[in-house]
Amino acid sequence: MILHCVFCSFQSDASQADRTAILAELAAFSQSLDGVLGFDFGANHDFENKSLAVTDGFVIRFRDRQALAAYSDHPTHKALGARLCELCEGGADGVMVVDLVCGD
Repeated sequence: MILHCVFCSFQSDASQADRTAILAELAAFSQSLDGVLGFDFGANHDFENKSLAVTDGFVIRFRDRQALAAYSDHPTHKALGARLCELCEGGADGVMVVDLVCGD
């Protein structure tokens, strides 16, 4: 299984409605694909004060690397990713991605 973890630094003027909308659209799209086991998203509460710049994030659970590749290469992912970047500080620089391989 792969945990695709995405951390976002939304611009301060990005409305909560816009933030929630793009994350919900990513969730709906992701869950329509074969090999996606789950999608969770939410605001960063940073209880340990270690990621203050991160405002929100999401985690997608993929069955394997092929499922992640199908998601990454999909034109809908690319369009939604571009919209997400438009809402983040510094565009794509306001998004951090960490892929964790679990159970191997």
